[in-house]
Amino acid sequence: MNAAGYRTRENSIWRDTSILRILNESSAKGIYYFNTMHQTGNWRTETKPESEWGKAECEPIVTEELWNQVNRIIEEQLKAWNRPGKAPMHLFSGLAHCSCGHKMYVPSKSPKYFCRKCRNKMAKKDLEEAIVLHMQATFGQRNRVNHHLESAARNLAEKSALLEVHRQAIQKVRNEMTQTHRLFVEGQITVQGFGDFYKPAEQRLNQLLAELPDLEAEVEHLKTHQVSADDVLRESATLKDRWPEMASAEKRKVVEALIEKIIIGDGELDITYSTLPSSEEGCKSLQGLGHR
Repeated sequence: MNAAGYRTRENSIWRDTSILRILNESSAKGIYYFNTMHQTGNWRTETKPESEWGKAECEPIVTEELWNQVNRIIEEQLKAWNRPGKAPMHLFSGLAHCSCGHKMYVPSKSPKYFCRKCRNKMAKKDLEEAIVLHMQATFGQRNRVNHHLESAARNLAEKSALLEVHRQAIQKVRNEMTQTHRLFVEGQITVQGFGDFYKPAEQRLNQLLAELPDLEAEVEHLKTHQVSADDVLRESATLKDRWPEMASAEKRKVVEALIEKIIIGDGELDITYSTLPSSEEGCKSLQGLGHR
């Protein structure tokens, strides 16, 4: 944000702690909590029991679902850093879980996913066939496809609004620079004062201008690559036929984009799909699979 030229209300640079407080603020989803802390020392505070908190409803600016999703991501990021592992060798590595709660792995030279705790297992071939059929059926439902396309339309509207705000910020900085220059010419501020005001504004303007082409390109990209529900439904209908022609890396890319978790039980399969990106990549995850 700082590199893009954005500043706080007080025209200061953004700090990670400021961003974290904003993202954690529950009033964004429509609930403001107060009387949550008490002082235990000159510089120390502790959280009060939740039963002592006050609560007031307010106008939300994001949905509760989005707020929860963002804070889950923050929680994961704040956990101890883990060194990235090797690229997965099997299609559903890291996604396949046993109904007992443990992850399932493919032992060396084995054709099956295996749970080391309860010894539950499922053949790789059977799991892949079941997943493909499930994806084909899921993304062949018009109401689900419409939901994701509506999400994509909202994303385009939000990006367009952000672009307009960005352009307004550029104009505002230019106006401030013009006013500062006018005051300098009229002798209202000294050379040192002129530099103190003008140089930070000039730096911010350059940052905003550097970011502008990327924002414009992103909005234009979203506008150009909008798809219809009929397109996605038509492509999903042939997913099963095209899947065998795809390379393993391409299959894995599709699986990672669409699936969050697979739970394998005794004769049961539960698939949790990710919230698809509200963009061409999300809406066209199925469209064009296997096509070169």
